[in-house]
Amino acid sequence: MIGYISDNLLLPILDFFYGLVPSYGLAIIALTVVIRLALFPLSAGSIRNARRMRIAQPVMQKRQAEIKSKYANNPQKQQEELGSLMKEFGSPLAGCLPLLVQMPILFALFATLRGSPFADVPYTINLKVLPADQIAAVEPKPFNSPSHSIFISETNHVPVIASLEGGTKLGVGEAAQVNLHTKEGESFGAVLKGIEHGDAFTPSWSVTKGDGVVSVDANGTIKALSTGDATVEAKVPGLAARSGFLFIKALGQVGFMTDGQVNWDIAILVAGFGASLFVSQILSGIGMPPNPQQSTANKITPVMITAMFLFFPLPAGVLLYMVVANIFQALQTFLLGREALPENLQKILDQQLAQQNLATANGAPVGSDRLPFEPKSNK
Repeated sequence: MIGYISDNLLLPILDFFYGLVPSYGLAIIALTVVIRLALFPLSAGSIRNARRMRIAQPVMQKRQAEIKSKYANNPQKQQEELGSLMKEFGSPLAGCLPLLVQMPILFALFATLRGSPFADVPYTINLKVLPADQIAAVEPKPFNSPSHSIFISETNHVPVIASLEGGTKLGVGEAAQVNLHTKEGESFGAVLKGIEHGDAFTPSWSVTKGDGVVSVDANGTIKALSTGDATVEAKVPGLAARSGFLFIKALGQVGFMTDGQVNWDIAILVAGFGASLFVSQILSGIGMPPNPQQSTANKITPVMITAMFLFFPLPAGVLLYMVVANIFQALQTFLLGREALPENLQKILDQQLAQQNLATANGAPVGSDRLPFEPKSNK
């Protein structure tokens, strides 16, 4: 499904925007905004539900405990009362469905920006070489890789598959040809002959595992040298992988450091991602009673997620998308946070804020465990 969405929805939109403004950086920004606008109703539902549950949760927890205690010997009545409670305040799980619906599109968008034209596209083939006297007993099973859309010009891309007719198991001394071809069966080499500068997209071949087990030449012919496991990779250059945008040196560049040198464009993007995520989380708490635990999470979570990029580096083009998406999310959170609440939730929120102000005025620590509707202790 992800590949279908990428090929039939996201890449045509990308082509459209590149046709309007011939800049892949601007095309990424435009594509991100369009998808986020299309998903606005779904993500808005999740944000609204999270806001409402944050207000209602203390009351719901107390009411649930009372219902379970009161109707402990009457499961049917207990379920009826719990159902009525959910109708009154809504279900904490209600925000999950919109997230699940939009996930395939967001995954497809992520996959699109990690592939051509923004990055070199690898085709990885895992091989097993057996002794010559054993290979005859192995039934050949043709191998076909996942399809990747390869850009051969600014607005022309073709889906390309890597295949091994005899499968990924070889006998010592055997040779096998990896074929790169379209879904219709036309060889990738034939496709490149029909375009200008087609040789720039000729794949490079390498053995990434098992140098002594197999060898591969520039045409993709694999030779089995000795028994063992091996991995062969064909890498097709991305059209825009080395294209810059604003302060970004190359949209396909990966990694915080290269040869001991800091890539400051990647550093700025990673910092921008962390900052935008932090702002989005802060905005989600505006107008809410202070919550020390939530406040701590809002500070730690952006740092932890941002730090992951030091260990799981992403291409600059993907980071650009993530920064733009976070900014859009922060704006969306700010706007939805100003919406009027249902009357019952607004009443609870007013009580929570009033109780918090009273506790602060009396010198009580912010965020005590006492719920806003519980009486103060006489101690």
